[in-house]
Amino acid sequence: MVNTTIKTTKSQETFAAAQHLMPGGVSSPVRAFKSVGGQPIVFDRVNGAYIWDVDGNQYIDYVGSWGPAICGHAHPEVITALHTALEKGTSFGAPCVLENVLAEMVIDAVKSIEMVRFVNSGTEACMAVLRLMRAFTNREKIIKFEGCYHGHADMFLVKAGSGVATLGLPDSPGVPKAVTRSTLTAPFNDLEAVKALFEENRDEIAGVILEPVVGNAGFITPDAGFLEGLRELTHEHGALLVFDEVMTGFRIAYGGAQEKFGITPDLTTLGKVIGGGLPVGAYGGRRDIMSMVAPAGPVYQAGTLSGNPLAMTAGIKTLELLQKPGTYEYLARITQKLADGLVQIAQETGHPACGGNISAMFGLFFTDGPVHNYEDAKKSDTAKFGRFHRGMLERGIYLAPSQFEAGFTSLAHTDEDIEQTLAAVRDVMSSL
Repeated sequence: MVNTTIKTTKSQETFAAAQHLMPGGVSSPVRAFKSVGGQPIVFDRVNGAYIWDVDGNQYIDYVGSWGPAICGHAHPEVITALHTALEKGTSFGAPCVLENVLAEMVIDAVKSIEMVRFVNSGTEACMAVLRLMRAFTNREKIIKFEGCYHGHADMFLVKAGSGVATLGLPDSPGVPKAVTRSTLTAPFNDLEAVKALFEENRDEIAGVILEPVVGNAGFITPDAGFLEGLRELTHEHGALLVFDEVMTGFRIAYGGAQEKFGITPDLTTLGKVIGGGLPVGAYGGRRDIMSMVAPAGPVYQAGTLSGNPLAMTAGIKTLELLQKPGTYEYLARITQKLADGLVQIAQETGHPACGGNISAMFGLFFTDGPVHNYEDAKKSDTAKFGRFHRGMLERGIYLAPSQFEAGFTSLAHTDEDIEQTLAAVRDVMSSL
């Protein structure tokens, strides 16, 4: 553990024990703080915009369980709904009315979705949608973008950004070359590179999958015309367009990035927000495509806990809360205030920096920028980010422990929280 001004005795003891029990001491790699230095703090409880660690330190949280906590942690209405649902049982493994309710809400909200299938994670949703797009087109190759993360399935671990970039690992040992041979990659925001791939692989590409707003190489927005160009190219070549909205769905707009940018993909993957903090994922799209999924069609996919009543309950209540008037206006205002302040303070204190935000999602890069893709993001000063992260942690601000992760705000964050955060930013950046 590096020198720190906060008490971390119990966190250190707990993490030391965890390293003998779990690989790296964690259940997901970025949590290990490898790229920012020191050991992670160990959480004890969360509420609203705040977290408390096992040593009793309180922090303002901008990770939000990596996105789901858009209404704030442990929202009382979500907790009350879960208590009621819990009395009926934790799992059915059979159809329940709650699935219908959440499915209708998703279909009403997301323009591309006419039918939906619930799964247990974003990774599972992306795995399933890949199989479906290949089956529907009877083609094998797919195009993904460098730095876009679609879960840890073998076929997606090609220039996958996020945790892989954070840890400085190859995309992953144990992934057969034969599995990734049909995964083609292009730089994000480079439409000409995508055109070239279609020309070189005529009638072989099943589709294009992307994060419409990148959150796993840091926060990167699509250039004007990029999403429209992909829509035109996929139409032209008989391929499918898939938006991975696990992160952006219900976060940058109620209808996701496709509502924000006015582009309708053929298929969409969802997760995070639609589970209200419980494990959930979903994929959906045009009825003719989704009708191929078993048991309606031949494309097999199943899951013991899919449609879990607790996850459905938390998702339903979260989406109800997000439908209240003024929700996204509030999220946009406080996030803009935070994002603008981060860049302004960095520049005023002599640090090359750029960043941005859409609704409740933001990012900061320690580079002059602009950042259009993963290669641009990699020019960031990651060592400086590590020092910045540690300094903010010591001042009670919890940021994602990686330069290559987006940040998240919630309805629970107040103007006072943003002001306290920016005061800490100025303090830390003045001493970097």
